[in-house]
Amino acid sequence: MSIRPAVAAENELVKMSTLARRSGVPAATIKHYLREGLLPQPDVRTSKNMALYDARLVTRVKAIKELQRTRFLPLKVIKGVLDGIQPDTDAETAKVIRQVLDDMTPMEARTRRQLLDAGVPPEELDFFRGLGLLQPEGPHGPLGNDVVDADHEVYVGDDLQLLRVLGEARKAGITQEMLPPGILEPYARAIRELVRTELRLFREGVIPLAGGNLKSLVETATRLSEQLVIVLRRKLLLPTLQQLAERDASQPANDAAAPEPTPKTTPATPKPKGKTTERTRKKAAPRGGRRSR
Repeated sequence: MSIRPAVAAENELVKMSTLARRSGVPAATIKHYLREGLLPQPDVRTSKNMALYDARLVTRVKAIKELQRTRFLPLKVIKGVLDGIQPDTDAETAKVIRQVLDDMTPMEARTRRQLLDAGVPPEELDFFRGLGLLQPEGPHGPLGNDVVDADHEVYVGDDLQLLRVLGEARKAGITQEMLPPGILEPYARAIRELVRTELRLFREGVIPLAGGNLKSLVETATRLSEQLVIVLRRKLLLPTLQQLAERDASQPANDAAAPEPTPKTTPATPKPKGKTTERTRKKAAPRGGRRSR
């Protein structure tokens, strides 16, 4: 009796919509994975537009999306990692980074309703979520495609830290007009590019030479890189401000030195030929000739 459910689950075939719902990844993205060869073709094709897939692919779809989201890996590299073609250093790196981040992140949670009651503007929550800066969970884990009452969405860890920093800024007098939510969009783009650079340098320079010390090096680099960014930003603040001030100061001088445009003069319109003027009429007029005899 206990064997049958396991066999049924192992041989379960599901539609694309079910695969998307269980994995939390849109069907269009899963189809892209299929085209790129990261997923096997459907086990059964019932018609031209209908196919059934192995339900166990949910785990692989989730893994692909997680590698894309957290480590910005291209699909070709992800395929190699999942197929075991390349050393699984990226997976080990991700595991250690996650452990370090979990240790650094406060373990607390708040529902959306609790945040709204505490004074967080709903438009800010929606805006940051749209940017991917906030990733709420359901009451029992990741949202996926499950329908959850918005008030019961759960925000944890660094999501709350981000909201707390903005809240402290508001309390200190930095109003929403001074620091609108939209200002975080270019900020997030710059930080994301910094993270890409960090991971690229680490994968190209550290991992190949790490040997058996990969775990300890990942842990050290994860903690120290954050401190390094803080120190570099602190050192660059004043020099960059000076550069901006000098640039702005030179702008009016350049404008004053620029020659004023020469006013356009309208050329005199030539008098048309063939027309008789008053003067020519007087010249042509006779002075009183002799009477003919």
